[in-house]
Amino acid sequence: MYGWQVPPPRAPTKSREELRREREQKVQRLLAQGLLRSERIKIAMLKVAREDFLPRLYRDYAYWEVPLPLPGEMATISCPHSYPLFYEPLGLAEGQKFVEIGLGSGYGAALAREIVGQTGLVVSMDIDPVTFAFARRNLERAGYRDIILVQGDGGLGRPELAPYDRICLTAACTQIPSPLLEQLKSGGRLIAPVVEHGRQNLTLVEKRADGISKEVLCEVLYVSLRGKYGIKNE
Repeated sequence: MYGWQVPPPRAPTKSREELRREREQKVQRLLAQGLLRSERIKIAMLKVAREDFLPRLYRDYAYWEVPLPLPGEMATISCPHSYPLFYEPLGLAEGQKFVEIGLGSGYGAALAREIVGQTGLVVSMDIDPVTFAFARRNLERAGYRDIILVQGDGGLGRPELAPYDRICLTAACTQIPSPLLEQLKSGGRLIAPVVEHGRQNLTLVEKRADGISKEVLCEVLYVSLRGKYGIKNE
């Protein structure tokens, strides 16, 4: 899996309390590292039990800094630090309309729902029907029934609900899909891993009245975007 050392699947042994302590310790480490700054993102990460969004045999590894496999084609849940890595530069905040391309396990959508609050809206899309079904079950069990879930090509976005304040792509692309830029409101932000010269650069995009600005934040490693704007089809 892209060179990552994935721990072996095993029957879970950790109690809910042990995992809660690990979650708190993870949040404290992310704060100390400066990756986590927003109070709303911190509260969301403390509240949402990441272990409830993993396949049973990987539950004990919930707070390890390693991507873990999910049902579906090349599907993974990102490392815990990846969520503030994306959401902090986005400035994800209360009341925003947010779309996530790459539902994965549903964990990121649950965090986002907590962050944007009852006055915000979360839409999350995934092209893989197996991954999508897994995430939907996870979210329903966790009580998140007001997230709009779409099984389809995320590169096309969801124009019926546009414009969006914030857009997050959790799959690598060689260029930002034009429909997503069109659906981003003026003053809105988008974040995505963009492939340039053989590297994936986490790129923050801001849509302004006078055009689009881009800022490269760091190098990352994500699975490739699929669909019309996927890397294989460009």
